[in-house]
Amino acid sequence: MIYIINPITKKLTAEQKIAILEKAAADKKAIDIKCLHMAELTCSTDYFLICNGNSPVQARAIADNIEEEGAKASLHFLHREGYSAGEWILLDYGECVVHIFTRESREFYNLETLWGDAKVTNYDDEKQ
Repeated sequence: MIYIINPITKKLTAEQKIAILEKAAADKKAIDIKCLHMAELTCSTDYFLICNGNSPVQARAIADNIEEEGAKASLHFLHREGYSAGEWILLDYGECVVHIFTRESREFYNLETLWGDAKVTNYDDEKQ
């Protein structure tokens, strides 16, 4: 994938960032990848990326790949939580916040319902 950096700001747009993060999750077989458009609902971030793995090991593998692919695109997370337990891993990239769950944790916390007013886009592997 080729991304054109904004010549004025010398940065990727939030849309480009979330596309990189979605693809990295998909590359490690993340399940039910959803992007919640948060810009109109909160001032803290533009996007939530929500996905899950089948186990804490897979959740960590997804997080590792997101970090690696993000770093290749000069994206570095500001904060990471929950990595060692692997039940709910949060990677904060500022404009984009990634939530990687195990299936059970995703069902329990149900962020999609909590932020039910957000526009939701399902990841479509064919668009990449």
